[in-house]
Amino acid sequence: MKIYSKLIVFALTLFLFNACTQDYIDSITKVDPGTDESAPQITVNFPPDGYELQTNEAVTSINIDFKVTDDIEIKSISLKVDGSEINNYSDFKDYRVAMEKYTYDNVTTGSHVLTVEATDTDGKTSTTNVNFSKAPPYVPQYVGETFYMPFNNEYREMNSLTLATAVGMPGFTDGIQQGTAYQGAADSYLTFPGTSLQGDEFSATFWLKLPSTIDGAAGLLVMGPEDTANPDAQNIRTSGFRLFYDNAGGMAYIKANVGTGDGETWVDGGDAAKFDPATNNGWIHVSLTISQTEATLYVNGQLIKQSTTTGIDWTGCDLLSIMSGAPRFTGWGHLSCTGGMDELRLYNKALSQAEIQTMMLKEESTFHMGFDGNYKDAVSGDAATVVGSPSYAYGDGVSGDAYQGAADSYLTFPTTGLQGNEFSASCWLKLPSTIDSNAGILVMGPEDTANPDAQNVRTSGFRFFYDNSGGLAYLKVNVGTGAGETWVDGGDAAKVDPAVNNGWIHLAMTISGTDVAYYINGQQVGTATTTGIDWTGCDLFSIMSGAPRFTGWGHLSCVGEMDELYLFNKALSADEVTLLANE
Repeated sequence: MKIYSKLIVFALTLFLFNACTQDYIDSITKVDPGTDESAPQITVNFPPDGYELQTNEAVTSINIDFKVTDDIEIKSISLKVDGSEINNYSDFKDYRVAMEKYTYDNVTTGSHVLTVEATDTDGKTSTTNVNFSKAPPYVPQYVGETFYMPFNNEYREMNSLTLATAVGMPGFTDGIQQGTAYQGAADSYLTFPGTSLQGDEFSATFWLKLPSTIDGAAGLLVMGPEDTANPDAQNIRTSGFRLFYDNAGGMAYIKANVGTGDGETWVDGGDAAKFDPATNNGWIHVSLTISQTEATLYVNGQLIKQSTTTGIDWTGCDLLSIMSGAPRFTGWGHLSCTGGMDELRLYNKALSQAEIQTMMLKEESTFHMGFDGNYKDAVSGDAATVVGSPSYAYGDGVSGDAYQGAADSYLTFPTTGLQGNEFSASCWLKLPSTIDSNAGILVMGPEDTANPDAQNVRTSGFRFFYDNSGGLAYLKVNVGTGAGETWVDGGDAAKVDPAVNNGWIHLAMTISGTDVAYYINGQQVGTATTTGIDWTGCDLFSIMSGAPRFTGWGHLSCVGEMDELYLFNKALSADEVTLLANE
């Protein structure tokens, strides 16, 4: 055996020697890499340009994913955010390709620039910038709000940033404002965990667009218990609530049912609760409020029915269904609504009628700027252009933060979608402690090309401003009618002393085809007849200054504060102005 083993080893050694000498295995030789002809190529896989982080944390993280390639060899990579380096790389497994991921955990609210800078061994450098932002934490818009779903291309609840579960094939349609709304479909609806939304009192508000034809019953909002004895026709009504409509001869007969534990309370408004889709082919506003003594249904802010109750019982109600009775309320055929829903909000209190009407009015606005950490219009999602150095009065607004004016500073915004035959504006203003000059508040006027440094064409658009009247802010309105102008001057009633009124004042201006009026703290201080507003050349909206379109009389920047700016494409009534002033 030993002889055979030695022979085998000798034969194997001889074979390998012959293989090498006869070039069966190539030797390792140096290869010339060639000329370095190009700079590194950078691909940012995440975030995409324009990406917006949504989180209710003040500071959050983002996962950065990028790739760098070079024709010869990568020397180094620098990763930066807003110009400051957050990481660098110089050791690569593959000297021509680097695929890297990095978690940056200091993203604050606002706009940011991610920079990837790569250098090769020949000294060539490439740089790629990606813009991203973090939305400000969502701030509930109303006292008691626990749930808000705007349906803007996703089914996300904003207080928790949780996505609802979609059943079937729901979609999106045009909303009551710019943006999208929920579009119902057969056998389709959303569900959401319901336990955290419950309390001794409860309210729900939303906009509903009825289907063009009412050919069956449908659920709108349901939070009820599971009926295990009847899984295909569930109908336990002793807890939770059911908001729905029946088919009443082609009309939508809206009703509500509340489970009290021992029994149930019906909220049935009879003929007042029946809505014809042929005449109600737009959006209608629906509200249900439940206290420990009453359950009340409102449509378009009007009381439809109020029923006495002993309060709501939540036993077994762990699931909220949106735009269907399924799965917990199907026994009477209340299945999916194929209409639209927008601006769904839930509350842990029983809303008053005035609160409902105020919410409804705000949600009809064409523009809303709350100044809570950004200068964005909440309706369009677009940001204003910042001129100069305005800032924020953090925590000092009537709701959250506010705009803080500064010398030679203001905001501008395009006027697309903001103009109509009627127009209104509403805002809160905190005057400067000293009134020592004139100032513009809101201006939408044409360019005065003949006087670029002292613009003052007043035959179109509007100008809402104040003059310095012996240390008082003398508020006035001017409206261009095309052929001329309409002045609204409230005289002494429109003069406000900042020493006396050192807090917030509410301002509103309304323009119809026949009248212009303005209000201070809900009280009308001036009105005038008009032939209507002309919008020729009014492509720019200025906020907190007359500049650039109304500077001829020195109406420059207001250095006070502004909050909760709303615009409407209708002339608000005096009662509607009062609602906004009393919020």
